Amino acid sequence: MPTIFTKIINREVPAHIVYEDEHVIAFLDIAPLAKGHTVLIPKVEVPTLDRLDDEHAAAIGRALPRVSRAVVEATGCPDFNVLQNNGKPAHQEVMHLHFHIIPKPSESEGLGVGWPAGSLDQEAAGDLAERIKAGLPD
Repeated sequence: MPTIFTKIINREVPAHIVYEDEHVIAFLDIAPLAKGHTVLIPKVEVPTLDRLDDEHAAAIGRALPRVSRAVVEATGCPDFNVLQNNGKPAHQEVMHLHFHIIPKPSESEGLGVGWPAGSLDQEAAGDLAERIKAGLPD
């Protein structure tokens, strides 16, 4: 079943589109955390970042700074968060890969983030780093 974002891409649901090219589209969030809260999505329906192909990933990489600069300029807010969640346990609500650009006008407005930092187990870190490297293409 298509997500709400696919319906926006297909113009089945109205949206305030701020940027679009062959591979991506960006629009204002309908439940903004701050004025200018914008969502950037690929035009291919994949649920999470690890499922995105290189072509659409490159397009996201080009569009994200462009849209961020435009949001900063339009809102006059130089501070912002870029949020991207993968999977329900990671707080993803729409199962179509998306990036939030959220202006942070003050401590009380915009995205609030808790960061319960742990510590890196130095003995296990080397093994973990090697396993991650092994999963990367040459």
